[in-house]
Amino acid sequence: MDHAGDAHRTDLMTITRFVLNEQSRHPESRGDFTILLSHIVLGCKFVCSCVNKAGLAKLIGLAGETNVQSILVSEEDEEATFVESAKRGKYCVVFDPLDGSSNIDCGVSIGTIFGIYMIKHANDPTLEDVLQPGKNMLAAGYCMYGSSCTLVLSTGCGVNGFTLDPSLGEFILTHPDIKIPKKGKIYSVNEGNAKNWDGPTAKYVEKCKFPKDGSSSKSLRYIGSMVADVHRTLLYGGVFLYPADKKSPSGKLRVLYEVFPMSFLMEQAGGQAFTGKQRALDLIPTKIHERSPIFLGSYDDVEEIKALYAAEEDKK
Repeated sequence: MDHAGDAHRTDLMTITRFVLNEQSRHPESRGDFTILLSHIVLGCKFVCSCVNKAGLAKLIGLAGETNVQSILVSEEDEEATFVESAKRGKYCVVFDPLDGSSNIDCGVSIGTIFGIYMIKHANDPTLEDVLQPGKNMLAAGYCMYGSSCTLVLSTGCGVNGFTLDPSLGEFILTHPDIKIPKKGKIYSVNEGNAKNWDGPTAKYVEKCKFPKDGSSSKSLRYIGSMVADVHRTLLYGGVFLYPADKKSPSGKLRVLYEVFPMSFLMEQAGGQAFTGKQRALDLIPTKIHERSPIFLGSYDDVEEIKALYAAEEDKK
């Protein structure tokens, strides 16, 4: 990005302008959703400039000051936060403020993941408003803090990527209408857990390394930060796997603020997301920090994994 040149341009598509354009397509809109997204974007800027506990507190604080949401669910808090009645709105926000935080000291890209729902009971919100299937999400996204600060967003009409221009202090549209390749050359998984995998996962990874149809082997790329691994998968294609195993039979990633937002983005970009049993976005969570296995990425690659699980089920 030419920061010096961009400073003098007036035709840049900023994320604020982009969201306002989206709002204009809905004449009935009152702007609440736009305000909420603007506060999330501002929170991401704070975390980008100060990736520490102060930054986390600022993101959580901003999400709670918008007067357009009723419930907040954060990876950092054991219980859901219900906004006081005078400040309540009609949205629920779920988020992981700093995914991959254990990698901060070694300079690996980390990020914020978020999702937005419409609540069902505006006057008396309950946990039922949070425990909805992912397919009910209105919007989802992540902000990745690395060599650049990138925010990827979907409001249900495709996926767009924005890069923070520090000279302007604005996120600029740099990756319009992201589409994941139908099939990829990369698989991303922690092979250190291989001895504990189930049959279908083990067979798929073996097929990636030693294909029997004469095709080239897939390349293994695993960072250990979900935002970074999913971002690469979204742009280059392939598949990201975090399966259940003998140590974690229910999986490791949290449904509400990791599995659902990333699955929403992947489907909006033309890919798939699968739990090993069902479409990820059809899952109905029963608790706010519930975990699930997840396989997400290019459509054809996930289709292969689904076929392996179906074959395993047929044997039973």
